Amino acid sequence: MAAAKGDGAVGELELQAAIGFNGHVPCGLICHPDREHILYPLGCMVVIQHLDTKKQSFLHGHADNVSCVVVSRDGMDVASGQVTCIGFKADIILWDFPKQELLARLSLHKGKVEGLSFSPRGIYLVSLGGQDDGRVMVWDVSKREAVCGSPASPRSAGNANVVMCSSCRDEMFVTAGNFTIRVWELDTATKKIHPSECYAGQLRRITVCVQMTDDDDDFYLGTTSGDVLKVNTSSKVVTACGPQKKKFSMGVTALLLPKTGGLIVGTGEGTVALCTGSDFQVKKRMRVEGAVTSLTCRGRDDQFFIGTNKGQMYHSAYATFKEELVAVCHTEAVNDIVFPEGHSDLFVTCSTNDIRVWYTPERLERLRITVPNVTCHAVEVTRDGMVIVSAWNDRKIRAFVPATGEPMYEINNAHNLGVTAIAATSDCKQIISGGGDGQVICA
Repeated sequence: MAAAKGDGAVGELELQAAIGFNGHVPCGLICHPDREHILYPLGCMVVIQHLDTKKQSFLHGHADNVSCVVVSRDGMDVASGQVTCIGFKADIILWDFPKQELLARLSLHKGKVEGLSFSPRGIYLVSLGGQDDGRVMVWDVSKREAVCGSPASPRSAGNANVVMCSSCRDEMFVTAGNFTIRVWELDTATKKIHPSECYAGQLRRITVCVQMTDDDDDFYLGTTSGDVLKVNTSSKVVTACGPQKKKFSMGVTALLLPKTGGLIVGTGEGTVALCTGSDFQVKKRMRVEGAVTSLTCRGRDDQFFIGTNKGQMYHSAYATFKEELVAVCHTEAVNDIVFPEGHSDLFVTCSTNDIRVWYTPERLERLRITVPNVTCHAVEVTRDGMVIVSAWNDRKIRAFVPATGEPMYEINNAHNLGVTAIAATSDCKQIISGGGDGQVICA
């Protein structure tokens, strides 16, 4: 709570917990190497959450939405990038994970930081700018300064979308994107980076995710065409492409190389599949809600996490390959929030398509009421706690049972331009509504 100071000023509110996950950030959900924490972006901050206690802490420092997050292999450093207005510099922030403190701001990219990757020993940080920037930069982590940079893709190709450092060598990394695949070498003596184009034959693909093998022999690329490319780092040649017959619907959006072998593929339609062999034959599969944007393993344990663009987090074991929902949140703007009279352990929110009831101590969703293709503008809980009354853009007032979410009644055509505000009298006998037409009605 805000604390009053001696001069009459009001102190700042301390953020204790947040319900949310920006699942639109590629590879935004990350398991920390200590196997006890997960990290993910949420608005202008990075959330650190303990997996067992659910305790959260926050990395504040960005002035706009976080666009990418990465953790060094030893877990000591975290780097995050952001978006900003076109023409303005987009910051990269280096964080000390144990102390959860800001170490440095690295500001050379413009518009957006598309991707980040630490070298194996954490000596270098490689950053990729967005389409308005188009550069790849190498940073010295200890000196907090840029080593060198270069255009990320040739003029004959499109933008680079992803970057991934080598698993063994600090001086090597790869970039890929719209019809471009490059393997880069850093010359520490001249402080320059040199690209080598990878040969893909007749294949023309747009890459959206990448994974490097532990031995650096190969790396895998997920494409919008729904297939996976395997590229040899030595020959710079695509050595495999699949599946050939039935490609993954809505593209391959995330990849994971588990220690148990095979390749886990996440797709735009919400399928998570375990593939094996050079033809990427599907051995196991499961389905989640939304497009898969993150796949991350919990150290060497037999489990991994899945993040989707619907704000859902799932947990699964390699052996069972069954999804378990662990966190949910709204995916659109939250339009209203209300606590029931005399209760602080529950609160109600509304957004596009739905109303949700949350349990405050554990930040868990207890109830979801969904009405497709309409937006809930406001919500109210009657003083006796017996009714949830809601205002919708289809000109209706809807009432629901708080315990089950069952509909109680509807008031049609309450306002011509949609119902935008709602309240109930203290005796729970009347409803007062406001509409887009400027009218206030007591029913």
